[in-house]
Amino acid sequence: MNAQYFKKIRGLLFSTATLFYACADNSQALMELNADLQEPLGTASNIRMVYTDSLKIQAILTAPKHLDFTNLSFKYAEFPKGLKVIFFDDQQRENEVVADYGILYNDTRIIDLKGNVKLKSHEGAILTTSQLFWDAESEWLFTEKPFTFEDKDYNFEALRLDTNKEFTKFQTGSLIGTITVSEATDSLEQK
Repeated sequence: MNAQYFKKIRGLLFSTATLFYACADNSQALMELNADLQEPLGTASNIRMVYTDSLKIQAILTAPKHLDFTNLSFKYAEFPKGLKVIFFDDQQRENEVVADYGILYNDTRIIDLKGNVKLKSHEGAILTTSQLFWDAESEWLFTEKPFTFEDKDYNFEALRLDTNKEFTKFQTGSLIGTITVSEATDSLEQK
């Protein structure tokens, strides 16, 4: 009976050792497989993309390098060497934004611009920051980073920005700088 018992134990130990060997750490192989899946679907150099809506040019994007990751479940396009976007308002006036790096998230239509971000309006207003998010769907700009804004009426710095593309609905954090405010006369007092 002891011989059969030892054979069963030996068989069980052999099976367990085989099982542990089969379940060895294969994380390096998995990382290599996942790295292959993270490769861009396409790469392009010196690109020029024209965005239109109802036969009107809305924006022109140029970049030295474009990486297309629309093969992933969370689709995006990356501009690792910077980008320049000229976008047009309703009167077809040019506004421009440049950045050292950009990423466009296809599903959310949010563009994340980083590094020496500069936005120049057709009226001469200039916004500079280290990071700026552009919500293309609602045409809204926002950042949690420090920024400067300068135009004919304003010259200030702040720590946070939340605004529409015309800068008519403007919300910031703590302000530093000069703001010119004009007072309207009350029509009742003029009589």
